Amino acid sequence: MRRALSLLSASLIALSAGAASAQNAKPRNLILFVPDGLRGGIVTPQTAPAMAEVRDKGVNFKNSHSLFPTFTMANGSALSTGHYLGDTGTFSNTIYTGYSSVPAGDTVVPFIENDAVLADIDDHFNGDYLNEETLLKMARGQGFSTAAIGKLGPTLLFDHTDRGKTTIVIDDSTGGKTGVPLSDEMKDALTKAGLPVATPPRGENSKAGDAKTPGTTSANVAQQAYMADVATKVVLPMFKARNKPFVLVFWSRDPDGSQHNTGDSLNTITPGINGPTSMAGIKNADNNLAQLRKALDELGLAADTNIMISSDHGFSTISKESKTSPSAKISYDDTPKDFLPMGFLAIDLAKALNLPLYDPNDKNAKVADNAHPKAGNGVLGQDPTKPEIVIATNGGSDLIYLPGKDNKKLADRVIKALIEQDYVSGLFVDDKLGRFPGTLPMSALNLKGKAVTPHPAIVVNFRSWSSGCEIPTNCSVQVADTILRQGQGMHGSFSRGDTFNFTAAIGPDFKAGHVDALPVSNADVGMTAAKLLGLRAPNNGGLIGRVMSEALPNGIVPKMADGTITSKPAANGLRTVLKFQRVLSTRYFDVAGFPGRTLGLEGEQKTARK
Repeated sequence: MRRALSLLSASLIALSAGAASAQNAKPRNLILFVPDGLRGGIVTPQTAPAMAEVRDKGVNFKNSHSLFPTFTMANGSALSTGHYLGDTGTFSNTIYTGYSSVPAGDTVVPFIENDAVLADIDDHFNGDYLNEETLLKMARGQGFSTAAIGKLGPTLLFDHTDRGKTTIVIDDSTGGKTGVPLSDEMKDALTKAGLPVATPPRGENSKAGDAKTPGTTSANVAQQAYMADVATKVVLPMFKARNKPFVLVFWSRDPDGSQHNTGDSLNTITPGINGPTSMAGIKNADNNLAQLRKALDELGLAADTNIMISSDHGFSTISKESKTSPSAKISYDDTPKDFLPMGFLAIDLAKALNLPLYDPNDKNAKVADNAHPKAGNGVLGQDPTKPEIVIATNGGSDLIYLPGKDNKKLADRVIKALIEQDYVSGLFVDDKLGRFPGTLPMSALNLKGKAVTPHPAIVVNFRSWSSGCEIPTNCSVQVADTILRQGQGMHGSFSRGDTFNFTAAIGPDFKAGHVDALPVSNADVGMTAAKLLGLRAPNNGGLIGRVMSEALPNGIVPKMADGTITSKPAANGLRTVLKFQRVLSTRYFDVAGFPGRTLGLEGEQKTARK
């Protein structure tokens, strides 16, 4: 009898311990906060106190990285899947799809920060153009409550195939004809909270100005106040009432929107993106984070909620100057004299290759000699419906596609023309086209993978430098192919000003007061978020980030190494140089381009060839 009681007691103890262990294993809540376009070195207790507090009291990822090309949708795909761009196919904000997208304006080069366009591309590529599982899709499949709130485009990306059936989606289009539908439950909850069921517009913040009129001097306060109220007054209380773990993505358009459209620096480099409008955009995003954290405290959710902050990319001030560009020597109605016009790359290539230039955003109309493409994109060739070259204009870097079958000779001609331009700083070429002097292969950047969208043939990086400040990445300047003006803001280049994003984390599953010197990337953020939630994705491609184990209690601290790859020299001596770091098998790309033309590659490097 005593033996039986002892066995029963031992069993109860084991059962109790097992129950306690199971309870401790219950997934925490997660908030992923994305301050779009926040530079890695700009956060201080003065500029962004809420984000500084998370960084200083939680984990400070001081060696963080945006993926190149450093654009929103590209990095949104990494944050949402944990994969590099060679797998997700989201090579930039504007891509070549191989077919004409009607919702994008009947063009083969759609701008994909748009819910209707994303749905159209999904439909064309077998229902899921990313071809990888997203964080919110996996989470809702495991019974989590899920929501994505914020900027149009990347917000939906986190559960783009669901389109609001289960995951709550609130973005710029909510309540409009092309918006993701709201459930009756959400409509009722918004109404009870005294909030409209349609997102208010950006107002003054949306005004970009023109060559003679400054852009905005207002941060995106009203629109983001609405989104923060939706998150804190409706979604979080709703999730608490459900009494199960949740995942909330909050994608703040600021400071990106205010930095892009800033009216503080018309046609001049300074103050550029360090003027009062940009700084107000940073503070606006910071206020949204503070509101979220306050709501967690008031709802009693803070102790069980991990918060991860990661901006999609850094930021730079736009330059429109070039001494070599033929397009800068032409007079345009909307461009200051001697400045680069919108679409300068397409114009210059058309002239160099003696090919007609057509505008894919204007029903393939031929571009006149004293005009530029409306959105900068271009199709080159005798027949615009069967182009030899397609140029997707994006900003600090552009994508060039060669849709034909045998394009090695054409690629060689394009590369030789690009090498002659002073605004180019580094070229990356599709591996299947072979090796070309002055260039590096795309596989070196994890741009070759299992993507189902067409691969670019060439990625063109534009020149960048520092305008002069204590932290050079805070005052990066870049040549940018954009409708925005010199002195306004852009990103997309391979400068450290654009690759250095802001990353921090705090919560029960992170170390406290820890400075992480290891390199991390947005792909790592996606993988780590999935790990914390106990989610495992069936990967189609193998270009994935790593779990940031060194930031977790009792996690392993792997070793890191530095590396540099240098191309063979072009005829004029230019070499594309890539500086990277490595942790285990994961690569982190710091900076690339021609030494002396890219911020972070100021001098010649002693490098190994590849």
